Amino acid sequence: MEMPVPNPAIIARKARVVERLQGVLPTDAVIFDEHETRAYECDALTAYKCPPMVAVLPSTTQEVSDVLRICFEEGVPVVPRGSGTSLAGGALPTADSVILGVARMNDVIETDYENRIIRVQTGRTNLSVTGAVEENGFFYAPDPSSQLACAIAGNIAMNSGGAHCLKYGVTTNNLMGVKMVLMDGEIVDVGGGHLDAGGLDLLGLICGSEGQLGVVTEATLRILHKPEGARPVLIGFDDNEVAGACVSDIIKAGVLPVAIEFMDRPCIEATEAFAKAGYPMCEALLIVEVEGSDAEIDHQLALISEIAQRHNPVELRQSKSAEESAKIWLGRKSAFGAMGQINDYMCLDGTIPVSSLPYVLKRIGEMSDHYGLKVGNVFHAGDGNMHPLILFDANKPGDLELCEEFGAEVLKLCVEVGGCLTGEHGVGIEKRDLMHVQYAADDLNAQMGVKDVFDPAWLLNPAKVFPLDASESRRTIKLAAE
Repeated sequence: MEMPVPNPAIIARKARVVERLQGVLPTDAVIFDEHETRAYECDALTAYKCPPMVAVLPSTTQEVSDVLRICFEEGVPVVPRGSGTSLAGGALPTADSVILGVARMNDVIETDYENRIIRVQTGRTNLSVTGAVEENGFFYAPDPSSQLACAIAGNIAMNSGGAHCLKYGVTTNNLMGVKMVLMDGEIVDVGGGHLDAGGLDLLGLICGSEGQLGVVTEATLRILHKPEGARPVLIGFDDNEVAGACVSDIIKAGVLPVAIEFMDRPCIEATEAFAKAGYPMCEALLIVEVEGSDAEIDHQLALISEIAQRHNPVELRQSKSAEESAKIWLGRKSAFGAMGQINDYMCLDGTIPVSSLPYVLKRIGEMSDHYGLKVGNVFHAGDGNMHPLILFDANKPGDLELCEEFGAEVLKLCVEVGGCLTGEHGVGIEKRDLMHVQYAADDLNAQMGVKDVFDPAWLLNPAKVFPLDASESRRTIKLAAE
């Protein structure tokens, strides 16, 4: 078999780009050896892989600006990367791209307890933001399951949520301001240490934009006083749909727990074997947590227990200690890893009205039978952010394609019942060609028009978010006009 002959023009271009990048970054911050760049060939959506041309690890906003300016001048695409925990392929490189990782940018720049804000570099991990302020009685509310590893940069890009978003909101509700570098190297500040900025809501535009508009290097985040106390309750059911109906009734009753989490039997069994959290073996499990003073907690849990009893739970158990509460949450936070021990899976992310939970769970079960692939359901039931885990065999020809087809049908179902394609994982490459299911052509054109303003050459995070035929034709038109 003949080996492909390297293209001299590509080799020369890479050498020129590497040389220029080494001129503005430390030597160990520019990675171009083809074996070393494989560390950046995918994110947590490991079904798709492509090593980048180069990977860079800047440490300051100015270094990010220098990198983007060089790439802009050379016409090289740039893929921003936080910790690489994206489940939608949001940090998947292209072969001609530069990965710009912010992992070395993890400093706390300013902490202001009086105004309840913290300013950090965006390579800092989610959980370490709380770690920086918890001794003073504060915490950072968004808590995605990957919070031990995921970076604030990625949280902002995907507008991440977490188990406690029912009460505290997602990233956009806790983001006060950003420092962002545009593709041509210009540094801009949006928002800051105040409640609301005047003029256009550019901060709302940037949060959730998936690296399409710029690279966020610093973030001003809202920090909150820790509540007096918190206590979860486990509620087990012998039917998924009944558990979904219970969630709907809790929300309709006007009770506001801090979190309502859902797990079905496959997830319960895998998690219990992995974390040994003491979960009951049932068909569906809810973890409902409330917080406040002891009197408030007792009152809320009494109402929730009364609602749950109407649905004939097989188990209703309140936590009796901080240790037991921590164990309950350890199980939930371990669910994705536990499922990964027993099978390959694709983790979906669609959002539905809470009232549609029983119907959607029933339809997912029917789809599972139709496609012959098992599903584990674990999700933020309180705000309808679903995370079905479709199990498949990556080594079995055709299984991945079948899984993708199944996943597409689930996401279409979410839109059909009045929900949307994503809640916190983003669109990435996973859902880009489903965008037409939720948006009309005019809607997509309006969104792409915004990208035209921020990134006229369409060099930032290519082949993501927008249907590939639309985004590539847009990029081609831009290149032809230059």
